[in-house]
Amino acid sequence: MIGSGVVIDPWALVAEMERLEEQGIRVTPGQLEISEQAALIMPFHRELDALREDATDGLKIGTTRRGIGPAYEDKVGRRAMRISDLESRDAMESRLDVMLTHHNALRRGLGAPEIEASEVLAALLEIAPRILPFGAPVWRTLLDAQREGQRILFEGAQGTLLDIDMGTYPFVTSSHTVSGQAAAGAGVGPGALDYILGITKAYTTRVGAGPFPSEQENDVGQRLGERGHEFGTVTGRSRRCGWFDAVLVRQSVALNGLTGIAFTKLDVLDGFESLKICVAYEIDGQRYDYLPSGIDIQASAKPIYETLPGWSASTQGSRSFADLPAAAVKYIRRVEELIGCPISLLSTSPERDDTILVRDPFSSV
Repeated sequence: MIGSGVVIDPWALVAEMERLEEQGIRVTPGQLEISEQAALIMPFHRELDALREDATDGLKIGTTRRGIGPAYEDKVGRRAMRISDLESRDAMESRLDVMLTHHNALRRGLGAPEIEASEVLAALLEIAPRILPFGAPVWRTLLDAQREGQRILFEGAQGTLLDIDMGTYPFVTSSHTVSGQAAAGAGVGPGALDYILGITKAYTTRVGAGPFPSEQENDVGQRLGERGHEFGTVTGRSRRCGWFDAVLVRQSVALNGLTGIAFTKLDVLDGFESLKICVAYEIDGQRYDYLPSGIDIQASAKPIYETLPGWSASTQGSRSFADLPAAAVKYIRRVEELIGCPISLLSTSPERDDTILVRDPFSSV
């Protein structure tokens, strides 16, 4: 199920379903539901994303140029086209009129040609029959599942520090990425979230611009990136890499109310003689145990490190704590202490089965 908190590119979604069908997997309305209230990413959203990023001489946000930000802007501005609007040509024409009044004014200011409503309408009329069968009141489906005692797994996207409110503004996405969005963006009450699992690597990465105090623009960073195959899944851009930032993870634990952590890519650290963990920041001579707001103060944060011994033995493929080098276990335990959250799962390779279940995430659920 895709909740109302997501913006949907209908053309990209159909293309993905077609690729799956070529591989023998047919996606049916019985398998996939999309919230009727979800807003759409339009072709001109993608164009505006690129136009604005290219027109900016100074601060670059590092957008993916997929139209996500402009789509959320229209949603908040009450201009958006939603899945339910695809049921009616009149509704589509009405929404387009409102949207294009706004977007054509922007395009004139950016020196771009105006959009012809008839062309967009034709594209929508063509794609609508492919999308509408999947439209549904997702909130009711989830309510029924709750009443039947079914287990529901919510999956969020992107890192906590990319949250529009709590992130490293303005180097953020255009929506909420904290755990509370699972309830708000799916249409269930917050009481439905009874176990919250955070995911973090054994080191820290970032895609695009923004503050990154523990970044290693050196051989260490290159080694982490190469061993971890650190490329953005959407853009293909190389991720920036650095030592594990316990400050940011501890802050994320608090902002999400995490119950446990899935600690990934431990094997990437194999072979380092020593490992550093960022335990605090020094900013203008003062020590901080969190990342303050404000673009200038964030940019001036200098990491304060704690050094731990590395390990020469390989952790790749380990499936129990007994298989891990003692120094790796010490590193994991120290991370737990610093972030204030237990590690529930530990991955030691890209393979699904190479996972150590440290604590059963559902033992108390």
